[in-house]
Amino acid sequence: MKRLLIAKILSVSFLASTWAVAQTITTFEAPGSGTASGQGTFSQCITASGITCGYYYDSGSVAHGFIRSQSGAFITFSVAAAGTSAGQGTFATTLNAAGTLTGYYTDSAGVMHGFFRAGNGAITTFDAPGAGTGAGQGTESLNINPSGTMAGYYFDSSNIAHAFIRATDGSFTTYEAAGAGTGAGQGTGTAAVIGLNAAGEITGAYIDSVSSLHGYVRSSEGVITEFDAPGSGTGAMQGTDTDGLNPSGLISGVSVDPNNVLHGWVRTTDGTITEFNVSGAGTGPGQGTLPQGLNPQGAITGSYSDSSSVSHGFLRAPGGAISTFNAPGAGTGAGQGTFALLDNSTGAVTGYVIDGSGVLHGFLRTP
Repeated sequence: MKRLLIAKILSVSFLASTWAVAQTITTFEAPGSGTASGQGTFSQCITASGITCGYYYDSGSVAHGFIRSQSGAFITFSVAAAGTSAGQGTFATTLNAAGTLTGYYTDSAGVMHGFFRAGNGAITTFDAPGAGTGAGQGTESLNINPSGTMAGYYFDSSNIAHAFIRATDGSFTTYEAAGAGTGAGQGTGTAAVIGLNAAGEITGAYIDSVSSLHGYVRSSEGVITEFDAPGSGTGAMQGTDTDGLNPSGLISGVSVDPNNVLHGWVRTTDGTITEFNVSGAGTGPGQGTLPQGLNPQGAITGSYSDSSSVSHGFLRAPGGAISTFNAPGAGTGAGQGTFALLDNSTGAVTGYVIDGSGVLHGFLRTP
């Protein structure tokens, strides 16, 4: 759900460190969340102060945004122009320290549009230049940094993806990675939630002309460096995807090998890439290690899919030690379990669980 282009196109089925040993995991539901399979609460962002945000699917499978305070109080909202049919609605992506939230909504025709919500609740909508107006096309705003700059990508009328930056004055910059393909389902995207840092650096992935993925990082001056994690496959729907970068420019992500197994990696600012795998991760197609979040200290969170395709959370300390966890109520069937998505500077982790009935529930893990 969260995974930028890899979620849209790739659709993978899916510490021993002392500061992370103690833990409390709280599960929660946004008011109005549906209770049928595929419905429920999807928590995907967390601020340094512990405020979480995301979206939920109601009983009609329509999405609505939410913000959850440290005390557990909820604000729910919907963009006025959002569609009200199943799969449509409002998708809150991330929230900055100033209280401005960004995301996208899908209208009644299935077209996506960006939005941001100010701390006072006022919502502004926008479309990137060149965004298509057909179903499945349009603008996805996925990142906001402390100054209010936003980044994401849009699909044009030919279903090709292009990355964009929206400045605080409302002006847009669009760009493409040099190796990006120009066919439907190809192009350039950004990582979600933490793909843009305070310095204006952006990381993401592009899909080439044979539909394999490659990572990139774009400097604040606009210089794009492309890279591939060691062992990445080169076939369609294989390759290197990024999860995000932190204030110091460290990047984490996932690679899909020639056997379609997932592996985690971390890239330092000098370009060195280190692969890692969670012990217990499966080695079959669609299984393996799937990083998602990266905090300012360099701790990485995510999930791993075991040999039965059940998902479990993990936290990798900056030094490389890995601890694993399961949220209460997580299902134990294939495609179920614990999905950790983001960690903050205090080591708190948020994400969601899929229970034995296929219903989603948000969780917060505090050290």
